[in-house]
Amino acid sequence: MARKPPQSPTLVFEPISRPRAFEEICDRIRHQLSVGALQPGDKLPAERDLAKQLGVSRSALREALRSLEIAGIVVLRKGVKGGAFIRPGDPKSMTRVMQDLVHLGSISLDDLTEARLMIQTAVVRMACERATAADIAAIERNVDNTAEMTRLGRHEDRLRYAMEFYRLLALATRNEIMTMLVDALTEILLRFLRGIQGGAPQPGLVESRRRFLRHLKARDAAKASHEIEVHLTKLHKLLTQSHARSQGAADRQRPRRVRDQAKS
Repeated sequence: MARKPPQSPTLVFEPISRPRAFEEICDRIRHQLSVGALQPGDKLPAERDLAKQLGVSRSALREALRSLEIAGIVVLRKGVKGGAFIRPGDPKSMTRVMQDLVHLGSISLDDLTEARLMIQTAVVRMACERATAADIAAIERNVDNTAEMTRLGRHEDRLRYAMEFYRLLALATRNEIMTMLVDALTEILLRFLRGIQGGAPQPGLVESRRRFLRHLKARDAAKASHEIEVHLTKLHKLLTQSHARSQGAADRQRPRRVRDQAKS
């Protein structure tokens, strides 16, 4: 049976006077998280009590709680033992936000590649310093599996191992923030890669991984970083070309009237 965390007696909310009350409610709850008054698993006061403390309507409070639920901060449970509970941290929420920004056009392929180059370079340098023998062995197994899936023509499995490579490398840094950033960027990259016609493997991927592995074993951060940068730059070119073709095909399928409006 799950532990029911005790309600903190110091958790007091001041009344709100701003017109957009639900935004202020969210800010107040986030502040309580930042100062440690609220912890993962804690239950917020009952809806009626919390609305009274904040001096807001229950409808504004419900809107705020739904917003926080979408953001992955609270979970709303129904029933006698229900209510609003603080969720444990979910690194995937950052991935979802970044994916939405990509789909909305706020993050371009150029943005994605530039960020990945900077982050992966830092990851490689940290991994060269911190990777254990077990980390390197895991990466070597990953490269072997990538090579085998490429040889067998199992493109989806090859893609899965190719993406796992980045996570193993990030884990070797022993830095949780780096791992979260790499996971988020890799998940977005995976969506782009799955959109490439036929899912054909990028030429030279396995050979590049083998060279990188030699540099990692030698703890040569400069050469290992260079190998990653060359690979990501080639991958960016491949994705850009594929994206341009798909956009061109989509434009040709649109009605002429819509195309003319888009140009005007």
